[in-house]
Amino acid sequence: MSIETNTTTPASSALQGAALIADYVKRLPQKPGVYRMIGEMGGVLYVGKAKNLKNRVSAYAKPGGHSNRILRMIAEARAMEFVVTGTETEALLLEANLIKKFKPRYNVILRDDKSFPFILVAADHDAPQLTKHRGARKRPGSYYGPFASAGAVNRTLNTLQKAFLLRSCTDSVYEARTRPCLLHQIKRCSAPCVGLITNDDYQALVREAKTFLSGDDTTIQRTLSTQMEKAAVKLNFERAAVLRDRIKALSYVQGTQGINPQGISEADVFAIHSEGGSSCVQVFFFRAGQNWGNHAFFPKHAKEDDPNAILDAFIAQFYDTRHPPSLILLSCAIPQLELLSEALSLRANRKVTIHHPQRGEKSDIVKAALMNAREALLRRMAESASQQKSLSQLADVLGLDAPPSRIEVYDNSHIQGTNAVGAMIVAGPEGFTKNQYRKFNIKSTTLTPGDDYAMMREVLTRRFARLIKEENAERPDLVIIDGGKGQLSVALDALKEVGINPEAEGITVIGVAKGRRKTDSGEKRIDRTASATGEQIIMEGRDPFTLPPRDPGLFMLQRLRDEAHRFAIDAHRAKRKKALSANPLDGVPGIGAKRKRALLNHFGSAKEIASARQKDLQAVDGVSSALAQRIYDYFHGG
Repeated sequence: MSIETNTTTPASSALQGAALIADYVKRLPQKPGVYRMIGEMGGVLYVGKAKNLKNRVSAYAKPGGHSNRILRMIAEARAMEFVVTGTETEALLLEANLIKKFKPRYNVILRDDKSFPFILVAADHDAPQLTKHRGARKRPGSYYGPFASAGAVNRTLNTLQKAFLLRSCTDSVYEARTRPCLLHQIKRCSAPCVGLITNDDYQALVREAKTFLSGDDTTIQRTLSTQMEKAAVKLNFERAAVLRDRIKALSYVQGTQGINPQGISEADVFAIHSEGGSSCVQVFFFRAGQNWGNHAFFPKHAKEDDPNAILDAFIAQFYDTRHPPSLILLSCAIPQLELLSEALSLRANRKVTIHHPQRGEKSDIVKAALMNAREALLRRMAESASQQKSLSQLADVLGLDAPPSRIEVYDNSHIQGTNAVGAMIVAGPEGFTKNQYRKFNIKSTTLTPGDDYAMMREVLTRRFARLIKEENAERPDLVIIDGGKGQLSVALDALKEVGINPEAEGITVIGVAKGRRKTDSGEKRIDRTASATGEQIIMEGRDPFTLPPRDPGLFMLQRLRDEAHRFAIDAHRAKRKKALSANPLDGVPGIGAKRKRALLNHFGSAKEIASARQKDLQAVDGVSSALAQRIYDYFHGG
């Protein structure tokens, strides 16, 4: 891909808006490329691509023919940057990369960028593992997918284990087994770890699983049926029952894959429905002739954007980090269909066909996806209306000028100071924004274990210090701290320390504590149920107050606080589980699973290894004098 960076600069730094763009046009080449509009604070306003940079950019300098959104973008432009490419196809690929990197406010943005799960039959072990996989496909093996959700993968894996009896354990667990695990007892694994199946027979199961996942399910079922009949004739009813259960599992997998069109082996189906200034893009995944699920996306765009153009931009970004299938079906004819097909073919190193079917089986599949897109958007709009009402009620309760557009809620979780984590959740007009949740491992070594104030200070300091560095980061207009006056005071101090004045920047910070009740002796105690007085709200400049039990604003606060509490506890439990399962030998360089097992078998426990002499360590099979010295030094501060 040949790329030439254009370093043209405006003749005068005082130019802005249309005058600035007209000045750039004078020095632009008539070549394909990508352009970026830069705002006053240096943030990227818009990224676009052009077959002819000079002609495309000159259109912005003309006075008429622009929507209000484009006029605002032009008025805000303070600089431009250009990259000249060899072809328009290369420009299209680069444009998708830059949009995902900078997330410009005037572009159509693909909000949900999660990686879809795959099923992996690994090829880096004598007994291949059947497992779920996300992320980069670096591990050797055969990948099948993508699936629309982790739940779909888990359900399919469960039935595949019944059908093919492949192991799902990790290599370290496999190497450490001395007897069959529970999965073998419930007939979901053939137990190759302890030699209950020969390597040749296990490899045959692996080949059958791959054949089935590749779409040739009828051959597998016919083979199993024949084997079952032969076993029954020989009165080997136990073997026949195992084969019967495998056939039933295969039938279940086929039956739960949804629509399985005969004419589609591998394809992604995109359908878009727009209404009320919002859009939903529904994506169906077909692999090996089977429907492997769907996923709904809600891209961010301007109200007046055309659905065809939205889908065009969406698909380019969707495949920026994903491998495209050989066929892509669309619910509408996008403007750059041929160009996008060429770009994806270039990326995949094979032919990628993009098609807008008008009739037949493929058209029926697209219509089904379009119906799902419409239903998903209507559900989201109903949820959004309810959320907007709740935010308006919350704004009334807190005395805000307008409903908050971004709410951040903070909470801590620990057990007597151990495995301490901080948590941040984000909510807005569309509900909880889970892809923006963050957890913070408490790093300070000076704070007293269990000091909630110090933990909250560290979390907020790290969060807002980073927020200041990020140019295009969205700032909250409401920050909720789980706690009372002390936590709120610490939060305000932390914001001021990093250079943020909440009042000046329009950020409202409040604390939410459990309600209080009076005991018979008159002592005030925290009411864990909060049923009598509700949540106590603490705001700077106001006396603490509570809300009536049925107040809608109270329900909204409780939902936010409970979600933050759930997320913090989940993060703490995950950290605690990881700490409990950690092996003290994991930190010693040069020790793999085999040597760990040898050391544990020799000494009986990690504690005995830690107290062993170097001479004793060296007596273990496979442990050299140098390795014994490293182990000894590791446990004795060397």
